[in-house]
Amino acid sequence: MATTTDKASSRDRLLDAAARLSYRDGVFVGIEALCREAGVSKRSMYQLFDSKDAMLAASLERRAPWYEAQLAHPHPETATPRERILHVFEQVTKAAADPDYHGCPYLAVLVELKDPEHPASVVARGVKDHLTQTFRAEAERGGAHDPGLLARQLVLIFDGASARAGAKVENLDDGLATATVTALMDAAGMD
Repeated sequence: MATTTDKASSRDRLLDAAARLSYRDGVFVGIEALCREAGVSKRSMYQLFDSKDAMLAASLERRAPWYEAQLAHPHPETATPRERILHVFEQVTKAAADPDYHGCPYLAVLVELKDPEHPASVVARGVKDHLTQTFRAEAERGGAHDPGLLARQLVLIFDGASARAGAKVENLDDGLATATVTALMDAAGMD
């Protein structure tokens, strides 16, 4: 009989496998591949999760705090709103240099699934909404004329930059993303 530790370990291995494989191969990766990667039987997977969809959603939800922490400025108490926003785009630029970078995993889920009611889409949309809210709060702190509009523009640049870099059709190391964001913040009247 499986112990609680075994189940937690199997669950963690499945969530890690779902994160790795869905990011690398897309959300339609097969259950057999996920279970093989995790070293867990399909029976065990279905004991832990109601469905592959539920496992994918749990994997995205589990990774969200780490993802958001990667975008957060290391010194938020001393950084200006402008510096905190630019840091997000500097992080995308740095991530895009990795040959295994495939763009924003949350945007990829939304694009691949196309179903706004899918459990993974709900989680992904929540993460993207949080990023928009973060940009809006920083835009307000920085004195932008229309913080909501600037936040939407910043997310558009973020998603476009990460998608194009992930598809290997754009190289962000020339500073295009940060230059574009700087121009938007200037035009919005941010300090």
